[in-house]
Amino acid sequence: MTKRFRGVARHSIWALALLLSAHLAPAQALPTSPDTTPFHANSSKLPLDLGVLVQSGVGLTEDRNSFKFLMAGVHAGKVLTGNYLPGPLHGNFEYAVEVFPFWQSYTPKFQRAQCSATGGSDNISCSPLYTVGGTFSGVSITPIILRWNFTGTRRVSPWIQGAGGVLWTNHKYPAFGGPPLNLTNDGSNSDASVWNFTPQSGVGLHYFISPRRSIDFSANAVHISSASLGDKNPGVNASVQFSVGYSWWK
Repeated sequence: MTKRFRGVARHSIWALALLLSAHLAPAQALPTSPDTTPFHANSSKLPLDLGVLVQSGVGLTEDRNSFKFLMAGVHAGKVLTGNYLPGPLHGNFEYAVEVFPFWQSYTPKFQRAQCSATGGSDNISCSPLYTVGGTFSGVSITPIILRWNFTGTRRVSPWIQGAGGVLWTNHKYPAFGGPPLNLTNDGSNSDASVWNFTPQSGVGLHYFISPRRSIDFSANAVHISSASLGDKNPGVNASVQFSVGYSWWK
């Protein structure tokens, strides 16, 4: 009986060990499993985020609500920290850069002239009217993107961010001037600038279609201002722009 008991016990222990190893193996392998997203992997390697995106939006303020935007470009980001903070705030910090070599703004057209005072301030001479506004093309670079990625679920990881960039356009943006024609709006020192700055903030999410691939969605509030680099700074005080992109995580 004793030998039989020992044999049964020994075989039972081996069977229990095999069952436990079979049960625990997937859990132990989970942090490095190919099914684990970069934000859930228990790894010292901090992922690199490379993506492409398209962004479009409209102006919001009363005199800019007819402005429309369309751009396409690339995103490169590097997660700089592991996951920190408790509960729903649990996540990591990413520094990123975006470049939009294709940038366009569609604005209303209107007539203006170049005016100057002749023989006293009460005597104003103006050139023939010409058309300004319309479509502006340019290049936008956002070299500072500070993003907090929430770990979220296995599929969805939201983020919030603040960013700052610079914009160059092929004509001084946005168009400025009359009517009515006057020296303030149409004088020799009454133009905007081809250079503008783009402080912005936004929210978004990564939807992981595989452990190292995600479709990305965002909504951004973007301000456009020349910081008085031009004679005038009409700017775009507020616009809302939505983007969709695709990312590879390395």
